[in-house]
Amino acid sequence: MKFEGLPREMIALRVSQAIPEGAYVNLGIGIPTLIGNWLDGRDVVLQSEIGMLKTGGLAEGDDIDQDLINASCQPVLEQPGSSFVDICESFAMIRGGHIDITVMGAFQVNPAGDFASWSNPARGLDGVGNVGGSMDLAAGARRLFIAMEHTTTDGRPKIVRELGYPATARGKVAMIFTDLAVIEVTPQGLKLLEVCPGLSAADVQSVTEPTLIVAPDLREIEL
Repeated sequence: MKFEGLPREMIALRVSQAIPEGAYVNLGIGIPTLIGNWLDGRDVVLQSEIGMLKTGGLAEGDDIDQDLINASCQPVLEQPGSSFVDICESFAMIRGGHIDITVMGAFQVNPAGDFASWSNPARGLDGVGNVGGSMDLAAGARRLFIAMEHTTTDGRPKIVRELGYPATARGKVAMIFTDLAVIEVTPQGLKLLEVCPGLSAADVQSVTEPTLIVAPDLREIEL
């Protein structure tokens, strides 16, 4: 089953609302790269693993500088106070636990907070991606958010009981933001906090393998 949910830009907006002021944040490939477009005027420092601190939103037109890129190799804007370090210092920051929040996409997430993001065997050789810095970023972050569509293009759940693909990290996911819902990973299981307007908890459950714990104050996603 496939429900009509939020567009990718609105998933990014909802994630941006969950990022506190003063946070150091790394944005992964895919939907996470859109989050920078919603942080103008915020006291949030975006870190690109290539060695750039205080990246801005996506650059367009005459503002494009291919030396200034995000994890998806998309050109980004400089912010006042932007600084640059070599990749060794950048990964020292990542591996040293100095990133408050990493936001990544995923092929699958399970109730234990494990996620798979780099290899999708169901796609054959085309599904073998580049691990890049994803394992370092997931392991080193103080909190890990996942931003993704709730189901695959053919309607299969991406929130599953057990990972079917190689894990990127285990026990690290804190929050899951999808086009259909906002879900918290807790020791008791996956807690459904918010649903896309027009959908019910039962709708979200129907495309989610694990049983969800419905929050007593369940509400619609507000943007």
